[in-house]
Amino acid sequence: MFDKILIANRGEIALRIVRACREMGIKSVAVHSTADADAMHVRMADEAICIGPPPSSESYLSVPAIVSACEISGAQAIHPGYGFLSENASFVQILEDHNITFIGPTAEHIRIMGDKIAAKETMRKLGVPCVPGSEGGVATVKDAQRIGAEIGYPVIVKATAGGGGRGMKLARTEAEMESAFLTARSEAKSCFGNDEVYIEKYLTRPRHIEVQVFGDGKGAAVHLGERDCSLQRRHQKVMEEAPGPVITAEMRSKIGKICADAVAGINYRGAGTIEFLFEDGAFYFIEMNTRLQVEHPVTEMVFGVDLVREQIRVAEGLPMSFVQSDLELNGHAIEVRINAEKLPDFTPCPGTVTAYHAPGGLGVRVDSALYDGYTIPPYYDSLIGKLIVHGRDRPEALARLKRALGELIVDGIDTTIPLFDALLSEEDILTGNFDIHWLEKWLEENLG
Repeated sequence: MFDKILIANRGEIALRIVRACREMGIKSVAVHSTADADAMHVRMADEAICIGPPPSSESYLSVPAIVSACEISGAQAIHPGYGFLSENASFVQILEDHNITFIGPTAEHIRIMGDKIAAKETMRKLGVPCVPGSEGGVATVKDAQRIGAEIGYPVIVKATAGGGGRGMKLARTEAEMESAFLTARSEAKSCFGNDEVYIEKYLTRPRHIEVQVFGDGKGAAVHLGERDCSLQRRHQKVMEEAPGPVITAEMRSKIGKICADAVAGINYRGAGTIEFLFEDGAFYFIEMNTRLQVEHPVTEMVFGVDLVREQIRVAEGLPMSFVQSDLELNGHAIEVRINAEKLPDFTPCPGTVTAYHAPGGLGVRVDSALYDGYTIPPYYDSLIGKLIVHGRDRPEALARLKRALGELIVDGIDTTIPLFDALLSEEDILTGNFDIHWLEKWLEENLG
């Protein structure tokens, strides 16, 4: 058993991991930049070590600083949370070289799934359905136009090393391909240092469905149903729920088994998410995230499991504490991401929180590192909390979400809370009738 775990992250996810460690009787070590000296995860952890100045490149992304903090504290393992170094294969390899356990998959699996082309080819071989597209990277405009004609427009050009919606451009016709191809390559080079792109068929009204998988690294794996993450702005998820409103039990069982078998086939270790576009009853693989997801609480709520605890267990070499037949879906859960942003432009809004009150009651969970008087620094992601609700069914969960939003108080800064108040008045939201384009259309019509 680990005696001490270092958490290479900040904010609500770092605090989430501290709590899991405490329940397991494991000491936790928080790392922080100078800007986060008063952060809640620093206050709640058993130990805290400053690893650098505010810029993340000099602190949370500094591998030497984090490895040094691990050696100074005597921590045997590192949990990366999400973002920062959570999907950095080189970081994982360095930890292995220093005999420090990475609480997550192997460097090899992170490397394969981090390359969109390699991931797609791997999944195709493992029997996972994929979006029609190029066999690999596309080098020239002429090749891009030929592939676009073969697949059929519209198509989307994507960065091989992409993420977060960057390096993605839509070409509706052959005339738009040259601009889309060159712009995507330019963005990919600028954002990821790699200008390779590939091409996929663009589905017109898909939903974004992701399947939670978990493996023990020794050939056993399970799935924990799906989440619907279709409500997005600029490819960034805003609201998530489990189970998906349009996914039947038969669909869930079929795609879940395909995903579990796939990760079992590569001896995958820990939590992972296989993401799909879903249209007309068919699933199309788009990518796999080799880490814990921001929206993991909705899965925890409907299956009654602690995914962080399970990550720690399998990293220690222990078997999973459940098998597939133990996992029964119970009710419905919804999560909304509360960001420190000013509407309607969603501009970051750092500042001091003058009053904070978290909602409570049956079926309500708040994952946040806020407190009265906390000053949100301007250097990091604007996510300041997640409000998660659980009900016996979707209507009850929606009613509970509306009630909880009414109790949530965050004064002193602008937040995205009003957005969710407005969305819960929309018939399409209440009936689950939306796709990945719905929110951006709604924002354009209602917020200008």
